[in-house]
Amino acid sequence: QGARKVRLDGDLRAVLLEAPGRCVPYAVIEGVVRSVKDTLSSQFVENCKGVVQRLTLQEHKMVWNRTTHLWNDYEKIIHQRTSTTPFDLVSAEDGAGVTVRVMKPLDAAELGLETVYEKFHPSVQSFTDVIGHYISGERPKGIQETEQMLKVGTTLTGVGELVLDNATIKLQPPKQGMPYYLSSLDFESLLQKQESSVRFWKILTVVFGFATCAVLFFLLRKQYRHHRERQHLRQMQEEFRQAQERLTGSEGGEVLKNACVVCLSSTKSCVFLECGHVCSCHECYQALPKPKKCPICRQGITRVVPLYNS
Repeated sequence: QGARKVRLDGDLRAVLLEAPGRCVPYAVIEGVVRSVKDTLSSQFVENCKGVVQRLTLQEHKMVWNRTTHLWNDYEKIIHQRTSTTPFDLVSAEDGAGVTVRVMKPLDAAELGLETVYEKFHPSVQSFTDVIGHYISGERPKGIQETEQMLKVGTTLTGVGELVLDNATIKLQPPKQGMPYYLSSLDFESLLQKQESSVRFWKILTVVFGFATCAVLFFLLRKQYRHHRERQHLRQMQEEFRQAQERLTGSEGGEVLKNACVVCLSSTKSCVFLECGHVCSCHECYQALPKPKKCPICRQGITRVVPLYNS
């Protein structure tokens, strides 16, 4: 967004002479592609000349997924060759006479290559091959042959370092690590495309941020609940220990055998029938949930007989 826009005209050399080090660190320039020496000819299309040529062979096949039990499309580049020849950017207006040499075009992002030829060669399979493919889990579909070129005469937008090297003006990758662009789009469209990409990543970051916060909140809440449960368990153990200490006689040091098995503080005062267990005080018997059952054998209590200790 902060790149300096320069025009490809007669004033470009003067602009670079006035710049520190005869260099504009990040500049935007638009021009028409023109080869310096020889051009590259298309292998499939007549009278198609360019300065960058990319030939690609891509394999298409179906692969059996043992997890989903479905056939999935699979693509793999089995061969790719890219050829380049030196080229310049010149002004679209005739008679300008100023050229900019484009350096390292393959290092540029958004390189605007046009597909000039594309053909799909389906694979021929026999019955035996079909059976073998089903057994192996791979079914070849064919080979796709593609030729892409950066044609001579294409309008190109370059964003990079613009430097005056002796008498040659060069457009090259920036030394500060900023991205280097060679695109068939104009600068405004290229800027909008990058802003859309940045907006997408910002939204994705926000979504993942919220998801991470939710997961952290869930984990912290779970840890807090576990801490509360452990604290409650320790408290119950401490209360049980204190109750046992209260039941310990000061003279003989023996635990009171007639203590209620529920509260461990009062003496046993009830006989449960029909099981006959003597295990609870009257207050704890009243607190038992209905239908009342013996705390020892879990048998239903039909009636209660008071126990008198002499």
